[in-house]
Amino acid sequence: MITNRFGRAGAGVSGPELWRNWGRSEQVRPQAVAVPGSITEVREAIRDAAGKGMTVKAVGAGHSFTGIAVAPGLQLDLTKLTGVVAVDRERDRVTLLAGTRLYDLPRLLAPHGLAMPNLGDIDRQSISGATSTGTHGTGVNLGGISTQIVGATLVTANGELLVVDENQNSELLPAVALGLGALGVLVEVTLQCVPRFVLDAKEQPEPLENVVANLDARAHEVDHFEMFWFPGTDVAMTKTNTRLPGNAETHPLKPVKKWVDDSLIGNGVHQVISSLGAAVPAVVPLINRTATKVWGDREFSDISTRVFTTKRTVRFREMEYAVPAENLAAAFNDVREMLASHQGDPAWNISFPIEVRWAAADNLWLSTASGRPSGYIAVHRYFKEDPTDYFAAVEDIMSKYQGRPHWGKMHNLDAATLRQRYPRFDDFVALRDRLDPERRFANPYLDRVLGS
Repeated sequence: MITNRFGRAGAGVSGPELWRNWGRSEQVRPQAVAVPGSITEVREAIRDAAGKGMTVKAVGAGHSFTGIAVAPGLQLDLTKLTGVVAVDRERDRVTLLAGTRLYDLPRLLAPHGLAMPNLGDIDRQSISGATSTGTHGTGVNLGGISTQIVGATLVTANGELLVVDENQNSELLPAVALGLGALGVLVEVTLQCVPRFVLDAKEQPEPLENVVANLDARAHEVDHFEMFWFPGTDVAMTKTNTRLPGNAETHPLKPVKKWVDDSLIGNGVHQVISSLGAAVPAVVPLINRTATKVWGDREFSDISTRVFTTKRTVRFREMEYAVPAENLAAAFNDVREMLASHQGDPAWNISFPIEVRWAAADNLWLSTASGRPSGYIAVHRYFKEDPTDYFAAVEDIMSKYQGRPHWGKMHNLDAATLRQRYPRFDDFVALRDRLDPERRFANPYLDRVLGS
């Protein structure tokens, strides 16, 4: 039940406070905020908002850099909608409430001996936010987190429940599993998990030219491969993870080593140099060359989640594009050449590395890997620096290769362009028209990328 703005009691509605996302690229002052503690309260909140003529957007961790979670009307904070609903031990499936954070999954799945097949390198997101925006890790034979969804329940614009799984409305799963929050509010997701496993990790600097020349082969040689490159250097920082059985012997990083690498250098020192680089851009090339000497170069093995994810406290803004995997090296080299053309201009001294990853083709309608094996190029800037020119130049390059932007990361494309890059785009829009004809779940971002 809803209080305050809607004059009813229960779900914890507060007056409007300024909301900002993690990267400080978006902000909004909602008309009202609800913090439902149950699915019933989500339904009631949506119905009450409809009665007031308000739009509704669910928000999780706020880790998207786009305005996908911006809620000008009613903001549904899913913080309380967390935890395990059910476990199917025979099929290794787990049903979770939609607000469950990724960092809680190891604790929740461990008693059942299960793990997520793949993860990205940040675990602050909610499961619904991560899947709705197309969050992914790396691995040529593995899809994004949305491909792990085998069932979902969402609340539609009229407050009704829509169950989508192998037995009910199964034809809608490729749309609902990655729905941008445009079809309804996800309240439950069922994930196809795997038995827990160990990752053997090797992180090291390598000559950039050698890595790029063999990029496709490197990605196919192992289970998980990714590369980081600090602009202006000739070194690639590579990360190779090999999957081992869950009972394999582990050799985790010593606590002091992990603290030095991840907390002191990865966050503390990085914060200092990011701030310094923003204030004095001329020092960035030296910082980048130094970074290639002090970061990485370690080997260890541990439970998968402890290897996949790292804690990030330095705020940044990000854009990421997916291109056909066969074009990844060419697209990366084009970005290098573009940056080289700006050499000597302090405004183009980029202190954050470029990240390169992979994903298998899938059948989700709005997945960046829909219908094609994909390679990803992600670019970042410290949140106090203006990313506009840098991101626009990279975006122009990605467009040459029919690049698809990550839905939760900054980009400038609109529905007219995106329609040409997604074969099932119009099918998704038609489903949106059916489930939300009055655009209860619309916001400015969705109006731009899907049409109003």
